[in-house]
Amino acid sequence: MKISTKGRYGLTIMIALGKQYGAGPVPLRKIAADNELSEAYLEQLVAPLRNSGLVKSVRGAYGGYMLTHHPKEISAGDVIRVLEGPIQPVEGIEDEKQPQRELWGRIRDAVKNVLDTTTIEDLAQTEEGDTEHYMFYI
Repeated sequence: MKISTKGRYGLTIMIALGKQYGAGPVPLRKIAADNELSEAYLEQLVAPLRNSGLVKSVRGAYGGYMLTHHPKEISAGDVIRVLEGPIQPVEGIEDEKQPQRELWGRIRDAVKNVLDTTTIEDLAQTEEGDTEHYMFYI
């Protein structure tokens, strides 16, 4: 399974909003500037996040985006599913023989488990380069 820039940058948006949770709306231009990303591309990504109810927009001079729920209530899996679609390592596994189907299913379940048990709060609290807190077994 390969996560595209849509999923990666979508998580970047959500982590930035998670870090500012409760402090008011965050302008997308600030997230783009802080992460050296295209504001236009982030605007494309924030639309499905808003449509899915994960973020809300606030208009005006001090507007921007905010999480609709506490960061501990939003998982990385929620974000990836909105932006990337279903989590599956291989397409058409039903056509595979049983041993391969079982392997692909186990890989899918492991990836889902990591994404669904990692919250935006977890990611927002992890400092840059600090990976000691996470040990992922797939």
